[in-house]
Amino acid sequence: MRNFHITTVWGIPIRVNVSLLIFLPVLAWIIGSGAQISVYAGIVSALSGVTLDLTVLTAGQTPWLIGTAAAVGLFASVALHELGHAWAAMRYGLRVESITLWILGGLASLESMPKEWNRELVIALAGPAVSILTGLACYAALFALPAGAQVTLFVVGWLAVTNLFLAVFNMLPAFPMDGGRVLRALLARKRPYATATRIAARIGTGFAVLFAVVGVLSFSPLLLLLALFVYGAASSESRTVALAALLEGLTVDDVASPLDATIEASASVEDLVDRMFADRRTEFAVTRGGDVVGVVTVGDFRELSKAEREADTVADLMETDLPRFASETAAFDALVQLDTARATAAFVDGPEGTRVVSREDFSSAMEMQRLVGSPEPF
Repeated sequence: MRNFHITTVWGIPIRVNVSLLIFLPVLAWIIGSGAQISVYAGIVSALSGVTLDLTVLTAGQTPWLIGTAAAVGLFASVALHELGHAWAAMRYGLRVESITLWILGGLASLESMPKEWNRELVIALAGPAVSILTGLACYAALFALPAGAQVTLFVVGWLAVTNLFLAVFNMLPAFPMDGGRVLRALLARKRPYATATRIAARIGTGFAVLFAVVGVLSFSPLLLLLALFVYGAASSESRTVALAALLEGLTVDDVASPLDATIEASASVEDLVDRMFADRRTEFAVTRGGDVVGVVTVGDFRELSKAEREADTVADLMETDLPRFASETAAFDALVQLDTARATAAFVDGPEGTRVVSREDFSSAMEMQRLVGSPEPF
């Protein structure tokens, strides 16, 4: 869904997802409803020592004002939470690509997560620590506000309670929430990173099921959405770390197809089919005058009739607009870029000339690593 840039802090773009813009009025209505105001008025009164007058808080358009201010304040608090993660990451020299606020909170996108357990621990704890400090600051502000500022007292007190609740909730070990990342960091002290991730992801999946059950029983769409997010994110990160472990130590040059896996651009598609059967390959680098100029795969001619296969040449079908890597590029980084570009193959420039690396090459390399050289059992 679309994101809107609102400001930049420490060189980090702060963005708001359209889902949040849609949800904010709903949240404002929920917070400003009579039931919510009644419950929190008692809590804030106990915290501040000032009795809040419900007739003042619920008069006219005041509930909408309270709901809007609290909702905006909540997501400003979430932004501070994510900036806490970002500050800790930048201390270790990690680049923070952006911070996005969306319907379920916020996401600080780091260029990469550190694999050192102590660094991940600090980064994961920084967000909840900022939420606690924000909550305490709001609590302290209650004693500086005049008793007559009923609406302001309510909103500041609500933010104090909510920030402390968010800090506690985020520390649930539901990977990849903050508590789940803390869990992985602690597990990684004495275990390989991939094993720690797999264990944390399984626990995260369990929490996702729990959130879903509670969401159904309490008719809470947000909990159901959170359950889907935790389940999907935990599974995705677990797979990503597993792939990284299998490709660890390999460059894209180690993975790329051999130099003889080529076919001339002038060859007919029928000749290509014969080569694929003979060599048992589903993709070839296409050469012209000895230079690699493209890639052709089985999917490029699957829909062609026999007559078309005899008439068309490989040059008519080949893909030429592909990513290009230096031979020393880490294999996992190349695979990520290949996925980002949604390409089936890429060119690899090395000292012996240009070669091609395909998804099939990555699959073969990972299978070999798994069978004979994986650093981690899967």
